[in-house]
Amino acid sequence: MKRLTLSVLTAFFSLSALAQKDNKITIGTIDSIQSKILNEQRKIWVYVPDSWTPDSKQRYPVLYLLDGADHFSSVVGIIQHLSQGIGNTICPEMIVVGIPNTDRIRDLTPTHVDAPPPYTDSLMLKTTGGGERFVSFLEKELMPRIDSLYPTQPYKILTGHSFGGLTVMNVAINHTKLFNAYICIDPSMWWDQMNLLNTTQKALKEKNFSGTTLYLGIANTLREGMDITRVRSDTTKGTRHIRSILNLDQYIKEQKENGLRYDSKYYSNEDHGSVPLITEYDALRFIFNKYSFKLSPKDLTDPTVDLVNKFEKHYQEVSKLLGYKVSPPEEVINNLGCDFLRQKQYAKAEGLLRINVDNYPESYNVYDSYGDYFNATGDKSKAIEYFKKSLSIKENPMSRGKLNTLLPGG
Repeated sequence: MKRLTLSVLTAFFSLSALAQKDNKITIGTIDSIQSKILNEQRKIWVYVPDSWTPDSKQRYPVLYLLDGADHFSSVVGIIQHLSQGIGNTICPEMIVVGIPNTDRIRDLTPTHVDAPPPYTDSLMLKTTGGGERFVSFLEKELMPRIDSLYPTQPYKILTGHSFGGLTVMNVAINHTKLFNAYICIDPSMWWDQMNLLNTTQKALKEKNFSGTTLYLGIANTLREGMDITRVRSDTTKGTRHIRSILNLDQYIKEQKENGLRYDSKYYSNEDHGSVPLITEYDALRFIFNKYSFKLSPKDLTDPTVDLVNKFEKHYQEVSKLLGYKVSPPEEVINNLGCDFLRQKQYAKAEGLLRINVDNYPESYNVYDSYGDYFNATGDKSKAIEYFKKSLSIKENPMSRGKLNTLLPGG
């Protein structure tokens, strides 16, 4: 059985989180797509979890990241931290698709404006309002390409900051089912005299958002002397950004019957530039708040606890949440099963190692570990059967040595 201790696992994931080649550390690959809709070639940054191999059947949810060049490294790092390692499975491993900009204000603004609003000038406005074409690019060109080339699951998240947050809200309101979850970070809802904000207020009352999750992060962009209450009644242009976001938060919270799963947070110690990192972290914890399986001391010590049943029920709920079958993580189950085997809690060990064989029939290690169970309980013929099965999938010294010991003359 291949079993790693917690300390070794931690070191392993720390070292293997980033691919190393030619003395360089990389966290993804640069792909590209020729877009007919946008009439240009777009570079795409793609991260695929290190657990994936070409012969693996494992597939992953996808997080699409606007302003990809600015946030790719931090978002990949957060997902790695929250998804890898024993006891740190807050969210599933995910593919990250970062979308760098070519004409940012064109792609990330839903409407064209002529008069300069706050924080922009007239020279920037010539190409504004290409947001719907950009959404069409996402839906009809980019997402089909990612699904065709990479090991994706149907669960998708869109995340964006500032103008990217404006785009997130446009998609969430007007193309709701394109993604399952949305992370909206300090969005520029002031754009075009708060046009999208007004549209959003109306849509929140009229549409059903069941099955959709949204998290809103709000930065502290208050001017000196202002507070979160007083700013709501202010009328100066300098506070339009935060006022529009606070209004958005209020409008969403007022509509409790439209099915939207929603949470938000005002980050008093973060400004517009620093808020993305902490928002991404909190948003993923909110979106996947039911993903992690919690083990109690009783689960580990009480022989009457049906741990297999608890795992299966939990991951049935997770599967329902994500919309596809999610099995208990192979390595987590394997390590627990091996621990119980070492403690001679044979019933718990057998149950866990058996479901790993059922869930991961392409893995040589699950058969090796199940063979260890039969060997420990004195069923020599079954042990030989499973060590041979392990070797039929992959030649490995562990199974080979155990098998040779059990065969005549061993």
